[in-house]
Amino acid sequence: MAAAFYRLMSRCSRLSRTFSVALYHSRSPCRRWQRVALGLGATLAAVPISQSESTALTHEDLIKRAVSLVTDGANTFLSQTTLALIDALTEYTKAVHILISLQRRYAGLVGHISEKEEEAIWQVIIEARVKMNMHREKYLSFEARWMAAVSLSEKAAEAAYQAGADSASVTAHTHIQMAQSQVEEIKQLALKAEAKLAQVQVEEIVVKRIEEAAVKARKEAGNLPAKEEVPEQYLRED
Repeated sequence: MAAAFYRLMSRCSRLSRTFSVALYHSRSPCRRWQRVALGLGATLAAVPISQSESTALTHEDLIKRAVSLVTDGANTFLSQTTLALIDALTEYTKAVHILISLQRRYAGLVGHISEKEEEAIWQVIIEARVKMNMHREKYLSFEARWMAAVSLSEKAAEAAYQAGADSASVTAHTHIQMAQSQVEEIKQLALKAEAKLAQVQVEEIVVKRIEEAAVKARKEAGNLPAKEEVPEQYLRED
């Protein structure tokens, strides 16, 4: 039984080996649990603890240190995803405004340019629309990661509060609020740009319909038969 047990322990992870060594070398119950706690802290949470601190720190202190590391990591993750999302939203908004400018210019030229020129302008508009969609997909991707980071930070803040690390909890909540405020500000600019684009597209459709109606009317007018001249003798009075 003992041989089988040690064979099993040899296949375990580094954490299990640390745990078994601590149990093997410790003699008193109190000292044994202190060494196990140090091993777990160093392996799982990487909490820096010197040997002189081992007798002064309680389990509550170790938990607070560990949860502070968790909130720090969550804050860093949230900061990076917030910056990435803001940059992506800014680029997307620029792309939308470029498309708005092109479509407004095209709407002003409808009926005054040749078919070849119109086709060239439409090619530029299509390329701008493709770029806009690419930037939109990019910002949506970063937004999904950002939302995951917000959720993680909220859980870390709650864990810090439950562990009694009030300072870490408050810092995490403040970080979340700042990130949400910054993203919301940039997102409102993107939404306004999208609304302008939709309005320009409606105006473009109206202008095209008016121009098509005018062209149709000119064609119909050109196809009407000329007025027959009435001979002069028929116009004389008897």
